Amino acid sequence: MSLRHLLLALGVATVWGLNFVAIRWGVDEVPPLLLTALRFTLAAVPAVFFIRPPKVRLGLLLAYGFAIGVLQFGLLFAAISLGMPAGLSSVVMQVQVFFTIGLAVAFLGERPGVFQLVGAAVGFAGIGVIGIERLEGAALVPLLMTIASALFWGIGNIITKKAGAVDMLSFVVWSSLVPPLPLFLASLLFEGPGALPQAVGSITWLGAGSLLFIAYASTLFGYGAWSVLLQRYPANLVAPFTLLVPVTGIGGAASLLGETVSGIEIWGSALVFAGLLLNVFGPRLWGRLRPREA
Repeated sequence: MSLRHLLLALGVATVWGLNFVAIRWGVDEVPPLLLTALRFTLAAVPAVFFIRPPKVRLGLLLAYGFAIGVLQFGLLFAAISLGMPAGLSSVVMQVQVFFTIGLAVAFLGERPGVFQLVGAAVGFAGIGVIGIERLEGAALVPLLMTIASALFWGIGNIITKKAGAVDMLSFVVWSSLVPPLPLFLASLLFEGPGALPQAVGSITWLGAGSLLFIAYASTLFGYGAWSVLLQRYPANLVAPFTLLVPVTGIGGAASLLGETVSGIEIWGSALVFAGLLLNVFGPRLWGRLRPREA
């Protein structure tokens, strides 16, 4: 990988990690469902006028937009609004990898490897450890919402697999047309008709900047750059950079939000991260060690 593309991959991982901090700032000023609706509105418009539609079935595009836009991010934004720490969210969301593996077994007939199974077991053990710390109802509900958000991310990944070889930036931009209407309706129902005018009238530069960062830096730049990397390099070379997302998420939340995590949550996060490492690097390391043992 060239230095330029290495820096690009590091930049995407950093942006995606800091996205959790931006969500925290955003939901402090704008109700979460409304913020999610605005995020996808800005991600879709005006980009749809400049990017060609993806060559994919309409049903898959609609399903992806609903799973990712309405359910994954709607739940995540609401969970952070209810008190889920931004840094811890960046860790918990990574269990989408293991949900994706399980869903691929159930719906695509894929057979997971030993390291995928062990990694999933270790990762979910980490989520269990984090859950022990948050058994109190007020703290447990946002955690469960974040886990559900990760599940819908996994569902979105399966839809993407069904779509086959597709321009991911185009897929993301055009699927972003799906979430705004149901999210605006949900905001009207749950957050009230005054949510939008109140948000517009009281939002600060920090809230507005957070919304722009979420819509353009995280969504358009992130997926656009990621698509370029995946087109130029093997997926197994690019994918490990996502391991940096929870690192930058926790680091950003600590430095910019002053968040702290308990000892139990640190151990749980370490288990989740260990499971991810086993999933990504386990087969590669085992393949290198086996010939030496023969």
